[in-house]
Amino acid sequence: MNRFKDFYNNTVQLSFLDHPFSKEPKHVWVICRYKDKWLLTAHKERGIEFPGGKVEPGETAEQAAVREVMEETGGSVESLHYIGQYKVDGRNDTVIKNVYFAMIHKLVEQETYYETKGPVLLSVIPKNVRKRKGYSFIMKDDVLHTCMKRIKTIFYNNDRSV
Repeated sequence: MNRFKDFYNNTVQLSFLDHPFSKEPKHVWVICRYKDKWLLTAHKERGIEFPGGKVEPGETAEQAAVREVMEETGGSVESLHYIGQYKVDGRNDTVIKNVYFAMIHKLVEQETYYETKGPVLLSVIPKNVRKRKGYSFIMKDDVLHTCMKRIKTIFYNNDRSV
């Protein structure tokens, strides 16, 4: 179990176990890879981040992850892998979110990307993303860093170019 504070000083618990906080989380976050690049989105208010959002009534977290990637980036998910789950104990509520790693088959240009400005492709995620303007607060805590290390270990055998 990883414990730390997020950008807003809330307590965060991150686990790579199978759904340790909820079997039916209400939120998802998807770290995406497309043609040897990271596929993110530009949220209109928060800035650059990986796609994600709420699980709608009647859908699974996996279905929500695939839908959110399509809505926010136009990306068609080829494969989706559960990475872990994290829990944020905020001042007013608790958020539990599944983290996935997705390989994207293709990008389709869309008329709308909902609350985002559409896809952003990056060769690398900046090491100092925490201090960079233009990036969402979601990218500025240890969830991203810890999940990226896990993804590299599982899928890329610590390849430093990823």
